[in-house]
Amino acid sequence: METTPQSPADEKPLVFLAQPLFPEFAAALAGRYRFVLAADADAAAAAEARVLLVPGLATVTAQHLARLPALELVAGTSVGVDHVDLDTCRSRGLSVTNAGPAFAVDSADYAVGLVVAVLRRVASADAYVRRGRWAADGDYPLATKVSGKRVGIVGLGNIGSRIARRLAAFGCAVSYHSRSPKPSSPYTFVPALLDLAAGSDVLVLSCALTDETKHMVNREVMEALGKNGVLINVGRGGLVDEPELVRCLRDGVLGGAGLDVYANEPAVPPELFGMDNVVLSDHRAVITPESIRGALEVVTANLDAFFSGRPLVSPVQL
Repeated sequence: METTPQSPADEKPLVFLAQPLFPEFAAALAGRYRFVLAADADAAAAAEARVLLVPGLATVTAQHLARLPALELVAGTSVGVDHVDLDTCRSRGLSVTNAGPAFAVDSADYAVGLVVAVLRRVASADAYVRRGRWAADGDYPLATKVSGKRVGIVGLGNIGSRIARRLAAFGCAVSYHSRSPKPSSPYTFVPALLDLAAGSDVLVLSCALTDETKHMVNREVMEALGKNGVLINVGRGGLVDEPELVRCLRDGVLGGAGLDVYANEPAVPPELFGMDNVVLSDHRAVITPESIRGALEVVTANLDAFFSGRPLVSPVQL
C-alpha cells in the first residue's frame, strides 16, 4: 500500500502557541516550525504538542497544561515567568525557559534612568518648564544628588548585577538581598530585606515574582526606607503592596518612587498621577528594538536546542 509523502509543512517541528506570535517573531520563525494556536487546536494536535511557546505575558494555567499530555517544554519570551503555573510544571517535570538574557542590559539601563529621574525630579522639572512656570515663578526646587547614595538591590541576577555595576560607577554604595549570597559579588549581602531597606537611600526591585516574594515590600519595609527613601520597581508590580505604597507616598512615609510595573496592568493607581515625586512608565524597561531581536535569538536557540536534544540555553530553575 502506498503512503502519502509528508509535506514540507508536516516535517517542521510542532510548536503550540499560548497566544498569537508578535509580528517580528512570526516573520522570523515561520519557516522553521509549524505553529498551532492553542485556542484553535483540536484534541489530536494538543495530544501531539511537546512545546508550548508563550508570547509576552499570556497566562498559562494548570488547565491549559492539562490539555497537553505530551508537553515537555514551556518556552517563554519574557524575563519573568510568574504568568505560568510553575507548580504544575514542576510536578510534571516540564522544562521552562525565559528570554531574560536578552532583556538584562535594557532593563538595567532603565532602572538607573528611573533612579536619576526620581532623585533629580527630571519629569517634574520638565513639566514645570513646559507649563511656563520657570519664567513666571522662578527656578524649580532643588532635588537631591544621585552620586554617593546607598543603594539596595533586591535580586542580584542578570538584571540586578548590571544595575549594581552601573550605580557603583556613580559612586553609590551598593548592597543586595537575595535568596542566598553571591560568592563572586563585590557587593554587601544583607540577609533580611527590612535591614536592607533601613540601610538604603534607594531600594531597587529586580527579582522574580513568586509566592515567597509577593508583597515583600510592605508598609514595614517602606517605613524602614523612610521619608527620604526612593523605591524603584522594574521587577513585577506584585512585589509591592500597592495600596500601602500609595498611602506611604501620600502621607510622606516614603520619599518617592519610580515604577515601570504595577499590580493590575494596565491599571495604575490614579492617586499616583498627581505626585511629582513619582515617575511612571508602562512596563517598557525591557523593551527596545534591540532587546526584541535578542529575545528572538534566545527563543530560537531554546527551540532549536530542544528539538535537537541539546541543553537549553536559558532554563528557569523551578
